[in-house]
Amino acid sequence: MTESSASAPSEGAPPARAADAGATESSVGAPSEGAPPARAADAGASESAPATPPPGSPLARHGAAGVDVPHRPGDKGSAEPKRRKRRDKPLLIVVTGHGKGKSTSAFGMLLRSWARGYRCGVFQFVKSGKWKVGEAKAAAALGGIDWEKMGDGWSWLSRDLVESADLAREGWAEVRRAIADERYEFLLLDEITYPIKWGWIAVDDVVATLRDRPGFQHVVITGRDAAPELLELADLVSEVVKVKHPMDAGIRAQQGIEW
Repeated sequence: MTESSASAPSEGAPPARAADAGATESSVGAPSEGAPPARAADAGASESAPATPPPGSPLARHGAAGVDVPHRPGDKGSAEPKRRKRRDKPLLIVVTGHGKGKSTSAFGMLLRSWARGYRCGVFQFVKSGKWKVGEAKAAAALGGIDWEKMGDGWSWLSRDLVESADLAREGWAEVRRAIADERYEFLLLDEITYPIKWGWIAVDDVVATLRDRPGFQHVVITGRDAAPELLELADLVSEVVKVKHPMDAGIRAQQGIEW
């Protein structure tokens, strides 16, 4: 079962068919135990967030003035602005396993990255556009997070692709473009393991693209049955194992928990 829908398709089978800038000064989550405390302010950060733009406005800034979402002409990608510490390294993170909490974990990292001023993007490769998931609603309220769902048909397409495999391949093509352009400093590829498993996206292409990505780009991959090649390449791999699940007791998925 997926993390964010009551009526999600089985994770082992394809669906019938297939949506910055400067850092705020408070982190979404507490730092890891034993880690040094965060500095009071990162270089270039604004002391106060700007007012909420009126409906229909472009994605809102949520930090330093002069940094916009999406990028302005001449933006240097992940090299601009410098918001990181010298010790920071771009990571490939894989959260896999048959337990609940894979996407949930990734969304927690998304919030932390947003709070630190990273340009953030999310591509959901399985979830339908009909599922009004809470995490997408929260991201829209925060502003400055690009969010795409394969079930919506991908916002950049001018034609209607009705086959899930074609949609998955087009989604991956856009991810490759984003990585080449250094569009995001935090990129979440939610449930991309499934189209890879089903043979819709070539794992060798995914591995090469992620291995050779330029600049500073954290990439998080979620989903069951992650390919061994991805596990080998990743800097961090976590496996979520089910110990108990409310569905085993007949309790159905519910908003606020699953979506």
